[in-house]
Amino acid sequence: MTSYDNVTSLMSARSAPQHPSVQGTLALNLESDLTPPQTVELPSASGADVVAVPPPVRRDLQRWALTFAQACVEVVGGDRPVSQLVRWTTPHIHDELAYRAGVIARAGVHRSGRGRGRQLAVRPQVQNVRTCFITDDIVELCARVRYGPRSRFLAGRLEVLTGRWQCTALEFG
Repeated sequence: MTSYDNVTSLMSARSAPQHPSVQGTLALNLESDLTPPQTVELPSASGADVVAVPPPVRRDLQRWALTFAQACVEVVGGDRPVSQLVRWTTPHIHDELAYRAGVIARAGVHRSGRGRGRQLAVRPQVQNVRTCFITDDIVELCARVRYGPRSRFLAGRLEVLTGRWQCTALEFG
């Protein structure tokens, strides 16, 4: 039999396995590790505000942002007419909400802003809202919206225009 330098016999490679093969099981190290886990020291989070905001102002705007976000998802879902938000949105955002409500209405075969009639439907519900004061008169918000078993988001920018808060940017996802 001829021997080659670059060929290994299969029998010699299999004859001495380094680790026994275990078929059909997951190899886990189940030895108990009693050392405490590593922790990272994080700075205390007092909020993501860029400017200092008194707590009553923050609480009032947080409450208003929650109401505004709920109204936006109701408009898009067809449960509320878009005209109810004309005072709180810029013309561009108002047009975008009207467009989205129309698209959803055509897909769901109901009239925008007229509700869904007697159809059983999942209605979106705003679960929580986070706000961040960029300046005294500019706030960014994000809201988690529960829509059936799924969660979605709504992000927006609120600015004081003509003496009241108005939405100048809105993003759904």
